Amino acid sequence: MVLKRPRIIAIANQKGGVGKTTTAINLAAALCEEGLDVLLVDLDPQGNASTGLGSEASERGKTTYDLLIEGAKVSEVVRPTNVEGLWLAPATTDLSSADIELVDNEKRSTLLKSALRDPAISKLNLDYILIDCPPSLSLLTVNAMVAADSVLVPLQSEFFALEGLSQLMLTLRDVRAVANPALRIEGVVLTMFDGRNNLSRQVESDARATLGELVFETVVPRNVRVSEAPSFSMPVLEFDPLSKGSVAYRALAQEMVHRNETTAT
Repeated sequence: MVLKRPRIIAIANQKGGVGKTTTAINLAAALCEEGLDVLLVDLDPQGNASTGLGSEASERGKTTYDLLIEGAKVSEVVRPTNVEGLWLAPATTDLSSADIELVDNEKRSTLLKSALRDPAISKLNLDYILIDCPPSLSLLTVNAMVAADSVLVPLQSEFFALEGLSQLMLTLRDVRAVANPALRIEGVVLTMFDGRNNLSRQVESDARATLGELVFETVVPRNVRVSEAPSFSMPVLEFDPLSKGSVAYRALAQEMVHRNETTAT
């Protein structure tokens, strides 16, 4: 019997405040609405993805820190969420010391890959694993890229947005060369987009001219309901299913799944 292997996508951008965690939470929830099973791995020491899915810091038990540093099994870390089909590997601030603690570990870049290849994870029958990376090109982000099939890049619709991509692309190229030659760019998604704003439209135009088909057709609008949802510990798709943000993340999930189906055939 051939075990089903989920598609692993690292959601990364070293620049903070680009909608990375918001995209991780809501894309995961939108994929679940499509009837898919998803694991969200919180690899950000801030633990915002965990909080946004209702996991209180005091109740998280074993976390991704234990997975990487203490050798915990993935089955000990993963837990269900209130979203049907969505599982979470939570994080706490303990993870902030991971780079220092791993520096002398010969396997420091492949620990997450090994953890996510644990046969026990097949019991969850996952279709996707999304990894919410920290806002830096740290050893944690490298672990995510080594473990992943692809990298999804949220790009905020603001001045200098494209300039920040160069270092990320260099890191991705280095990971390809050294540890994961099959790693590819899943795509770039424009976030916090305001169609009434000339700057947003110019960033979109520049991104599409520079990156072509790598840029998703779907853009995620700047939306108050998207911003409010984390304070209620739920994805915007549950908080306000009809909001513009919910509609956008559903469209993004469908576009991504279609891309992957097209690539697979």
